[in-house]
Amino acid sequence: MAVSVELIDALKRLLRGQGLTYRELASRLKMSEAAVKRMFSLRAMSLQRLEQICDVLDVGLSELAAEASRGRESMAALTEAQEKALVSEPALLLALFLSLNRWRQQDVLAQFAFTEAQWTGLLVKLDRLGIIELLPGNRARALTARNFRWRRGGPMERYFREKLLTDYFADAFDGEQDGLFLLSGSLSVDGVRQMRQRLEDVVREFDALLIRDATLSPKERIGMSLVLAQKPWLLQLFQGYRRALDKS
Repeated sequence: MAVSVELIDALKRLLRGQGLTYRELASRLKMSEAAVKRMFSLRAMSLQRLEQICDVLDVGLSELAAEASRGRESMAALTEAQEKALVSEPALLLALFLSLNRWRQQDVLAQFAFTEAQWTGLLVKLDRLGIIELLPGNRARALTARNFRWRRGGPMERYFREKLLTDYFADAFDGEQDGLFLLSGSLSVDGVRQMRQRLEDVVREFDALLIRDATLSPKERIGMSLVLAQKPWLLQLFQGYRRALDKS
């Protein structure tokens, strides 16, 4: 059957929102990338194939239809007000993390000290903030892109620097899944640019792995956080040894 333009566009938005490429989708569907591209360009896919793509995206046909009727792109960033609401209520921030990582209600209630009413209340708040869409059965559809970014200098970034950074580095990085690399040196402007690009490549790879593993059960996944940064910087303990610049 020929699938409507609106449904195809909705599928494309959902793919972009989850950072899923045609190549990755083809791998999940056990098809060639060329066949997937042709299927989307010709809008020639069976209902069974449509359902398979929805399974990969973890959305139902009714959710796809709703997305088609909305016709809007996923948010690449939250607003200042949305970030403020999240940092003011840690449980709400946790609810967003779990929703974005596709935790189902039964898994949340099994592993976290929420009642069903409390969990529902958190999802309702996220829905009212416009960050998720609350669906039947307390399923959540993220209105953000999978790889959305916190606002530079915004409430969440400030909250991390002031409250979470110390907690992040409090324990030793000596576990099998840990990694801490402290590097310092002098680079050319071009070297700094290339290093920034490499960090952005790591970010994209992390996003791709999140998408790949999103359909696994919570017991098969480990909550993981990366802090990637670079800046011109000298340890404060070295500052006393710097020679004052001649400003004359």
